[in-house]
Amino acid sequence: MSAASPRERLRPVVRLLALTAPPRGRLLASLVLLLAGSAATLLNPWFAGQVTAFLTADGTSAFASFQLLVAAWVGLIALRATLQAVTGYALGAVAEEVLARLRARLYEHLQLLPLVWFDERRRGDVLSILTNDAAAVSHFVTAELVGLLPGLLTTAGAAGWMVALDPLLALLVLATLPPYLVAVRWLGRRLRPLARAWVDGYGRLVAHAEEGLGLLPAIKAYTREAEEMARFAHHNRELLLLSKRQLALYTALPAATGLLAGLGLVALVAVGYHRVQAGVLTTPELVSLLFFAGLLHQPLSQLAGVYGQLQRTLGASERIFAFLDAPREPDDHPHRPLVVRAGAIRFADVTFAWPGAAKPVLERLNLEVAPRETVAIVGENGAGKSTLVHLLMRLIEPQEGTIAIDGQDISQVSLASLRGQIGLVAQHTLLLNATVAENIAWGKPLASRAELEAAARAARAHEFIEQLPQGYDTVIGDQGLKLSGGQRQRLALARALLKDPPILVLDEATSMFDPSAEAAFLRDCRALFATRTVLLVTHRPASLAIAHRVLRLAGGRLQPIADLDRYLRTGEG
Repeated sequence: MSAASPRERLRPVVRLLALTAPPRGRLLASLVLLLAGSAATLLNPWFAGQVTAFLTADGTSAFASFQLLVAAWVGLIALRATLQAVTGYALGAVAEEVLARLRARLYEHLQLLPLVWFDERRRGDVLSILTNDAAAVSHFVTAELVGLLPGLLTTAGAAGWMVALDPLLALLVLATLPPYLVAVRWLGRRLRPLARAWVDGYGRLVAHAEEGLGLLPAIKAYTREAEEMARFAHHNRELLLLSKRQLALYTALPAATGLLAGLGLVALVAVGYHRVQAGVLTTPELVSLLFFAGLLHQPLSQLAGVYGQLQRTLGASERIFAFLDAPREPDDHPHRPLVVRAGAIRFADVTFAWPGAAKPVLERLNLEVAPRETVAIVGENGAGKSTLVHLLMRLIEPQEGTIAIDGQDISQVSLASLRGQIGLVAQHTLLLNATVAENIAWGKPLASRAELEAAARAARAHEFIEQLPQGYDTVIGDQGLKLSGGQRQRLALARALLKDPPILVLDEATSMFDPSAEAAFLRDCRALFATRTVLLVTHRPASLAIAHRVLRLAGGRLQPIADLDRYLRTGEG
């Protein structure tokens, strides 16, 4: 395989800079401050030479007195300190803005990805991209890379001063640069694969911790604490070993730089001594040269660190680029709204298969639901009932066939208008760590308190809400952990009913109701169901009784159940 061209090697760096480009105005102001600090830094070796001239009486000084020289040098030191403080704050503010913008862009892209993308990944890996990877990339560009430019200018300035003072000594010092650059490149190449392995390992660690938090009740119920601690310790050890391997290479970079700088300085002193003795160079000039040599290698040491950080950052950026390159949900008609007049639903020869599956979940499925009809769909677990619901909302896309609402192909309308016309109560309740009122109003944020309470009453939730410590203002915890399963389901129902959609989809929405609560809910919902089209995915006999038709999903197709009583007794009908 041929080696990558320079352009191909630079492409990830160019894309990284484009992704994290800071605000131009603030960046320019920060660079001006950095350059001013570099200019002040370059004056230090010159002041050292001026002091030496007074101490040795070798050469003349630009200052009339030693006291004036000291005062001027103190002023320079104060100026550098002020510039350092102001520049540090300016760059820090830019870094925070860049990080905030990057996190916002990543989260925006996350919201627009299809559900299938998340089915193939662990949430901890996604969280790692939003937190650790984003912070690493932002810090590198705004702190490491931006701060490198003044250092390089300081190097160029120091080299120029050295050439002006003594070209031979300048050449001697600059001769140490090629081996230094070779060492930097050799070590840096070994850092990048380690960096990618580290960010992947960090993602696994976060994913395991996130999963463990979600399974904590089960872990305690099955006394799996020791096993969970062992699994976490395994991931933690892997990450520690990768960190140490990175650290070994990363610390070798400045060590190599220091070695070359030290050898160059010794050579400079030895040769400089003979040139002073020969009268080619004055003692103050040699002192200035020594200080300039120090300035020359200080930014180069910084460059070594930046190069190492670049390899580590590219490991994190690869995951960010892969995340951003993931295709978003297909919304080819964002400005063409779905207009629901009656609510008729039609599936025509719809086929859907999960990636890598041996056979389709749904195969040439056909379904017609009349306006304001309630159709119940039953079937074994895994038959594809929830898949059918997800297809209706375009959470997933069929491989073949069409789905239409009131004669409008849903693939030809905007996603927002389609989902805005459908109220979904999923099998697994999804609630916010917020108040009861905020959870109910999620689909209709501007709803009045009277509307909230009406929806809660319809979902048979008002009574238990009133008994909570702060009523509708009670915070229910992460995923509603402060509520029972039935209470969580009733809140999700209230949220869907408040939306008042023309099409309502209930996916096992009463599975956690006790019989009396379910009967009361269905009695209250009869009037609501009569004014809208309802798809009811359920096995509950009471729920099936209110449907106009009951269809069984098996073998990827729907079949009517002629004898409902027999089906409820035997599973056949």
